[in-house]
Amino acid sequence: MDRVVVRKKIDKRILIAGGGAAAMLLIIFFWMFAPSADSQTVAKERLTISAVEQGVFEDFLPLRARVAPLLTVYLDAVEGGRVEQMMVEDGAQVTKGQLLAVLSNADLQLSTLARQTEVEQQLNNMRSQELALAQTRSANQRDLNQAQTELAKARRQHDLYEPLAKRGFVSSKVYRDSRDDLAFQNKRLEILRRSVAQDEALQASQLQQLRASAQSLRSGLDIARGSLGQLNLRAPVSGQLSGFSIQLGQSVQQGERVGQIDSAGRSKLEADVDEYYLGRVNVGQTATADIDGKTYRLRINKVYPQVRNGQFKVDLVFLEAEPSSIQRGQTVQLKVTLGDSARAVLIPAGAFFNDTGGNWVFVVDKGGNSATKRAVQLGRRNADYIEVVSGLKPGERVITSSYSGLIDKDRLSFDSE
Repeated sequence: MDRVVVRKKIDKRILIAGGGAAAMLLIIFFWMFAPSADSQTVAKERLTISAVEQGVFEDFLPLRARVAPLLTVYLDAVEGGRVEQMMVEDGAQVTKGQLLAVLSNADLQLSTLARQTEVEQQLNNMRSQELALAQTRSANQRDLNQAQTELAKARRQHDLYEPLAKRGFVSSKVYRDSRDDLAFQNKRLEILRRSVAQDEALQASQLQQLRASAQSLRSGLDIARGSLGQLNLRAPVSGQLSGFSIQLGQSVQQGERVGQIDSAGRSKLEADVDEYYLGRVNVGQTATADIDGKTYRLRINKVYPQVRNGQFKVDLVFLEAEPSSIQRGQTVQLKVTLGDSARAVLIPAGAFFNDTGGNWVFVVDKGGNSATKRAVQLGRRNADYIEVVSGLKPGERVITSSYSGLIDKDRLSFDSE
């Protein structure tokens, strides 16, 4: 006879306790193995890992420079006009003072002639005034000479009558008349001398003003004539003419640039430098360049402090004879010496520096499976290495590739794909 089997039910409390324990285990497992917000797993093959080492740091700056003329003088049309003659072609070698082109300007020529006529008339008027002053001076001298003669005659007459009057041979009236005449001539000469002195001072001042005015008028006339001379375009310096593209019959405006002259046989190098080196690049620092298998020494001649697009410009000149093969626009590789070589802790240069500013790096752990963010202090750098001031030791390894997307992370785990 069959028997009914009664199943035993599990206590609900046991089920609840088991479910809670399983959930807790899941939470612990997720906490242990889930990635944190400040960490990230990256493929190790995509990273560049470099060793920190002890070595000699060479403090130099590699640059790519362009060959440019040492001196460039621009040609501007001082006076506008129509091109009548072309004496040279663009690209020609010219010498200082050489005639390049001839312009014509009828209005300028007429105004200059009118100015010249006006100035000459004024100069003639001044010469007439100078002549009148000279004649006045001569008349004063004649009057003064005559007064002196009259005084001498009156003195002789008085001296003759005085003893005769005492003896009664000459009447007292004649004697007094001679005495009064002597006093009159003395007074007349004194007044005339004062008048002549005043006239001399006034005439001297007038002559000085007239001569200054005449000199000013002559200068103005020279300028007017010089304006005509500016219609002849001449080379201000010797060198190679370029950008000289004017044509016969063309009208050139006043102040218009018609070309430039580059110094012949003398060149400089122009280079753009990263703004990071603005405080370290100075006038007088030396550089070297390898051209045609020979090393040439250069010196920084000028530093332009204006920063554009993260760069500033410097000019360098050759210390010895420059290479004969270099051409304008050619590029040259340079090495600028910034300081003395010294032993230091070094890490290879990499893209990480632009991302961190040299304030921190990812240091690979000893096991090689992860990397941790560490604050460091970096110093000088060149094209190959960066000097470590503090924070790293020789033998450690750091990530030197770009930190793009990793800036906000403190720890990296490596996934070897």
